[in-house]
Amino acid sequence: MADDDPLSGRDRLRELLDAVLDEDNRTLPDMAGDAFASPWYFARQVSRGAGEPPVALRRRVLLERAAWQLREGSSVTEAAFAAGYESVEGFARAFARAYGRSPGTPDDGRPHTRDEHWLPAPNGIHFHPPTSLWVADEGRRGAPDEVTALLVHHDVEDTRALLEVAKQLPNDAYRRARLPGWSVLPWSGAEESVAAILDTLVWTKEVWLASIEGADHPTRGADDPAALLARHDAVAPRWLAAVRDVARRGAWGDRLVDALCEPPETFVLGSVVAHVLTFSAHRRLLVRHLLRDAGLAVDHGDPIEWLTRRDR
Repeated sequence: MADDDPLSGRDRLRELLDAVLDEDNRTLPDMAGDAFASPWYFARQVSRGAGEPPVALRRRVLLERAAWQLREGSSVTEAAFAAGYESVEGFARAFARAYGRSPGTPDDGRPHTRDEHWLPAPNGIHFHPPTSLWVADEGRRGAPDEVTALLVHHDVEDTRALLEVAKQLPNDAYRRARLPGWSVLPWSGAEESVAAILDTLVWTKEVWLASIEGADHPTRGADDPAALLARHDAVAPRWLAAVRDVARRGAWGDRLVDALCEPPETFVLGSVVAHVLTFSAHRRLLVRHLLRDAGLAVDHGDPIEWLTRRDR
């Protein structure tokens, strides 16, 4: 097979997938060694054939297997180590980011479907119990869902990273009005300080999620960095789960009647997610400017860099 040719057939792709998912292959060099290829060339082959880097593919499929194992009665500890995590805490964080709930969430007793443990994938490759892969025809789901999933995950993880950086600021610097009179949106109020912008980042998801879930108007909590981290960690998994549910149902065009508005308004669900992502990105870049102005080092917030770090 020429170096620039795509994978020539499903058999060769399956050989590569076997190397990716072998229980003993925990690292990219391990996978490449099984396929008799250099790590660089192996990663290129898998990425071109499956549309997903080998490390990311392995992590996702093993998380899917862990979700199925938990449903079947496995303990969180057993599932964590079977999925290759060195600690239960690390597994719990990864599981919550992926599924929007903790791995210890009790089963609600409802009937289960074949694919409910599947995560969004660019290739239809999923864990199929007890030990198989399933390659689904996911053409109807469309590539935009994958981009949306990345943007939504980047948003919540980047927001959390900024909250961690903000903990370094003294309270007066945290609350200083560095942008006097500044307002991102007229109905959001003044956002003149690091504190105000970070609070609005978290509050926006709390309010929209209440509308989507049909819940009462949420109470706005404290806005110091520790309190905002707690609020963010409470709302982020639920927000991820809500967006994932919209994608799974193909419900981007469904309409939400937001009774929290006065008077009530109707919004298309896809536009709600786009709204949150648009203004969250603006606020996160704005906070970075203010954090640098306060003398703190902070990264660029580039999703390319974030994804590269995550997939290592």
